[in-house]
Amino acid sequence: MSHQLIYLVFGIVLTAALVFDLGLVSKRNKLITIKAALWQTLFWVILALGFFVFLLIEETQQTALQYLSAYLMEWSLSIDNIFVFVLIFTSFKIKKQYYSRVLLVGVLMAIVFRIIFITVGVELVERFSWILYIFGVFLLITGYKMFIEKEEKEFKPEENKVYKFLNKILPLTSSDGNGQYIVKTNGKKQYTVLFVVVIMLATIDLVFALDSIPAVMGISQDSLVIYTSNIFAVLGLRSLFFLLRGAVNQFEYLQQGIAVVLIIIGLKMLSEHWINEWFSKNVQVIGSLVVILLCIGSSMLLSVIKKK
Repeated sequence: MSHQLIYLVFGIVLTAALVFDLGLVSKRNKLITIKAALWQTLFWVILALGFFVFLLIEETQQTALQYLSAYLMEWSLSIDNIFVFVLIFTSFKIKKQYYSRVLLVGVLMAIVFRIIFITVGVELVERFSWILYIFGVFLLITGYKMFIEKEEKEFKPEENKVYKFLNKILPLTSSDGNGQYIVKTNGKKQYTVLFVVVIMLATIDLVFALDSIPAVMGISQDSLVIYTSNIFAVLGLRSLFFLLRGAVNQFEYLQQGIAVVLIIIGLKMLSEHWINEWFSKNVQVIGSLVVILLCIGSSMLLSVIKKK
């Protein structure tokens, strides 16, 4: 099956899934319970794994395994996003009944930004293959910094560059507008705190994409793999937020596990020429999958054991 047809199938499945999620599962200004979040998370994970099976049938085994590795990489990195999202909601004192819709709009905006970012990245790599070496060095530095960093920095909204920029160009209000993004006060339009949070969620996800997309390109340069793995992982982020928001800081060693993966992928990108001489592409893809599963799984397991 051609990539165009696979994209079409992907688009149809995604549209149907979003309609189902919005129409039947997510209700406006409704609190999401742990049970509902678990079912939603399972829904998106099963959908992503179903797409893996579809690729296994319609494409090569190598493409399917690359997609699975990239999806797991993005999924594990999205857990790191959740910690920052929790800080943003707490800092801006957002009411819990507004979490779901604000996250949805923020996530959809993040997907648009990521598609633009991926398109530019893929085009640059196709034109200048040496950029992959820069990505490799970047991942090494990022992984090292992430590994040695002991504590998360305190999030202060008034010091955030995005918040400062919005505050300069738009008339902001500290009100949540009873769930509205824009309100009128004395006939003048004002942007609520919910609008600010949506923009911050989307832009902060883009900052995370600076790490994750080069990491995925270290697994595969196939645009189909990069787009689909990213979109599935980001769409599952909302339900994962509600499932893990109270427990995300319990995974003490997850950051180190992700850091090791980034370092290994960075090294792989820098030594691609020699690795290709010794190992086939299939072996490399399976190796990447095993490394991701081993590092992320063991880091989470160690965190749970230490907490117990």
